Amino acid sequence: MAKTPPASAPDAPELPSGPGKNRPTPSRAEREAARKRPLVPDTKEARARAKADLAAKRERARQGLAAGEERYLPVRDRGPQRKFARDFADAGLHLGEAVMPAMVAVILLSLIPMAAISYWAFIGLWVFILFVVGDMVITSIRVKRAAAAKFGKDRMEKGLGWYAAMRTIQMRFMRLPKTQVKLGQYPS
Repeated sequence: MAKTPPASAPDAPELPSGPGKNRPTPSRAEREAARKRPLVPDTKEARARAKADLAAKRERARQGLAAGEERYLPVRDRGPQRKFARDFADAGLHLGEAVMPAMVAVILLSLIPMAAISYWAFIGLWVFILFVVGDMVITSIRVKRAAAAKFGKDRMEKGLGWYAAMRTIQMRFMRLPKTQVKLGQYPS
């Protein structure tokens, strides 16, 4: 005869003893039921919260881009040489900043029903654009020379002069990243 363990009192609760999980293994149906949830929360609160989070992230990225924070900049604007070129271009006054206002003025002058005014306005605009291109070329050469002196001629990034020249034709208040230097404050 096998010995049977003594029966415990029916009113005494079972106390866990020793290592182990101390609960029965859940059945497959119970585990599947516990895992079931919608793939995309469909509650209005969840959608509003996700929308608010996305808006906050976008606002932070916009502020970071405007402030010139490296991690928020697009790839073409990253690096110390690009920052140097931006600061160099932003430190000077350039003719390119006035291209858009000049074009608006030419459009307004072309509305006057006298052919001579329209003709000379367009001629003046083309002469102005030639001066702007000259200013861009001069800025490009100056940025390349200054960057070669600071970073070394063999370590210069390609396209640095073009990058600075293209920045000069944007109006100062519309540039992104925003200007970090004052007029005349050239980087050293």
